[in-house]
Amino acid sequence: MSMKSIRRIALAAAVTLSAFGAVTFTSCNPDECKDVVCANGGSCNSDDGSCTCATGYEGATCETKMNAKFVGTWSAAENCSGSTATYQVVITADGSDPTKVLVSNLGNYGCTVGGTVTFDGTVNGATLTINDSECTYQMNATGTYNSNGSVSFTYTATYPPANTDNCTATLTK
Repeated sequence: MSMKSIRRIALAAAVTLSAFGAVTFTSCNPDECKDVVCANGGSCNSDDGSCTCATGYEGATCETKMNAKFVGTWSAAENCSGSTATYQVVITADGSDPTKVLVSNLGNYGCTVGGTVTFDGTVNGATLTINDSECTYQMNATGTYNSNGSVSFTYTATYPPANTDNCTATLTK
């Protein structure tokens, strides 16, 4: 057997072992995303099969709009500088953006007799932020969605002539 033949055999054996090793190595690393479908533009992480959600969505497979937990009719128990009040707050989803909501009646303010003020809010995770001016009211509020399903708000409302309310409110369904 010539030296050339031995080299060819050795090269063929090395290529065969490399191919076998590559197949064996990759077959031990399963595709973590094989059976995972991430909704609403989410993408699967190949390291652990979890979903990374697009802005405005959450949940194991990005199936839930971020604003959904805040939507509904709430009973508000409010404390403003020692004065307490109860009233209803209605939060609706903005149909065009899963991070936006409309918050009606926070603070129990009215633009007209019997009317309510609706403020624009932005949701980021468990936090709802309002920084909006409607009628003559400037509302600066932060609400946190709690594990018990309530929302805790702190807010400052400024309105003419030179009034400012510093308040807390707990919303429950």
